[in-house]
Amino acid sequence: MNTAVSYLPGINAAEADIKRVFDRQRATALRLRTSTAEERIAKIKKLRDTLLARSEEFHEAGFKDFRKPPVEVDLTEIITVVVEANDAIRHLKRWMKPKSVMPTPLMLGTQAYVQYEPKGRSLIISPWNYPVNLTFGPLVSAIAAGCTAILKPSEMTPHLSALMVKITRELFSEDEVAIFEGDAAISTALLALPFDHIFFTGSPAIGKVVMAAAAKHLTSVTLELGGKSPTIVDASANLNLAARNILWGKFTNNGQTCIAPDHIFVHESVKEQFIEECRAVIANSYGSSAQEQMNSPYLARVVNQRHTQRIAGLLSDAQQRGARVLTGGAVDEGACFVAPTLLDNIPADAKIQSEEIFGPLLPIIPYRNLDEVIQQINDQPKPLALYIWSKTESNISKVMKNTSAGGTCINHTVVQFLHANLPFGGVNNSGIGNGHGLYGFKAFSHERGVVRTRIMGAKLFFPPYSPFTLKIIGMMKKLAKILA
Repeated sequence: MNTAVSYLPGINAAEADIKRVFDRQRATALRLRTSTAEERIAKIKKLRDTLLARSEEFHEAGFKDFRKPPVEVDLTEIITVVVEANDAIRHLKRWMKPKSVMPTPLMLGTQAYVQYEPKGRSLIISPWNYPVNLTFGPLVSAIAAGCTAILKPSEMTPHLSALMVKITRELFSEDEVAIFEGDAAISTALLALPFDHIFFTGSPAIGKVVMAAAAKHLTSVTLELGGKSPTIVDASANLNLAARNILWGKFTNNGQTCIAPDHIFVHESVKEQFIEECRAVIANSYGSSAQEQMNSPYLARVVNQRHTQRIAGLLSDAQQRGARVLTGGAVDEGACFVAPTLLDNIPADAKIQSEEIFGPLLPIIPYRNLDEVIQQINDQPKPLALYIWSKTESNISKVMKNTSAGGTCINHTVVQFLHANLPFGGVNNSGIGNGHGLYGFKAFSHERGVVRTRIMGAKLFFPPYSPFTLKIIGMMKKLAKILA
């Protein structure tokens, strides 16, 4: 239980070690096909209990990587995985049981069921924004399904990644769960291998690279991507609660969340009141001045200077094109700090209107007609999330029926990720497939259809085809019309 793998200096040596581990996992994957629910649950419990026992280490690592507040580490990294683990522990025996299905008229005399079997060797590539959650969460699903796994965390959060390597090394043998650190070259080497399933969380651009690599081996994929998730606040919304909740969802992890509200459409009649509510929330949560916000223990940093420069570039471009900063706007690239910022009057050609922000900038866009908002949403790629704040059922229904998104909250934000009984995933550009709970178990499982014959009715249709056979077929065609 002591052989998880860290990044090796020479890429050729790393590739050789990756191939060695991948080959070792083949025999284990075959053996795990017959693993019991009890065996899988025991592994999940070990992972869950270790995360809880090592929470202080995660607090320290998260702070070192991007000054992530301990409360946010607990809520968004540890507890989310613990909830995922507990759900699998409670329900795995039921998930694994074959599911009987009723026979169709053509299948009278047979029994049929769906049997869930492990896909086999899986690859989990996780991002830097929630490295623990988005590595160990899918791992729970892989273990529940009976798969082996190779983990590839991001190199941008080295302290959290190092801790995950240490924990993986302690809990698992490399022939069952291994972990490789490194940059894009390591990911490329991993993607060259014929895995049975790939679970990737990251940007749509890299998701396309992963899907192209998987296509060479016809490997199935789950892609949890992102995009520009819109929020609608209509005239009937509770503005105080909307402001508090939306800004919590936006500025947690300093806006570096794939399902964070990217921009807000606010009805013009309540725009100014909503902005004042938002200003008050920011001041109360993080401080009134840039210096207070920089010193706030409740606001994480941008992950590195490159991403700070990217966010600052979006802000500068918007301002140069006429956008107005309503509050915030301070940037310290050396400290990886961008203040919580509200913007309006943003022209359509500003980069912030088309690029995923993934940071603490929040455009506020007034609207008069809900149809115009729906058209703007539908003109963009389908988002990972869409949020609606309204007390008007007709408005809620109209948005739900006329838009498409990976998930939606009505009068709430981002909590769809936490609901263990819901699928979590995107649509097209924002993702393919689902994770979490039963849906995560299914992502790493093959649903095998099985038919067992009790009475061989099909022998009526064996050649040579007699007049009696033709008569039976004629009766079936008439019956098909009656039952239609």
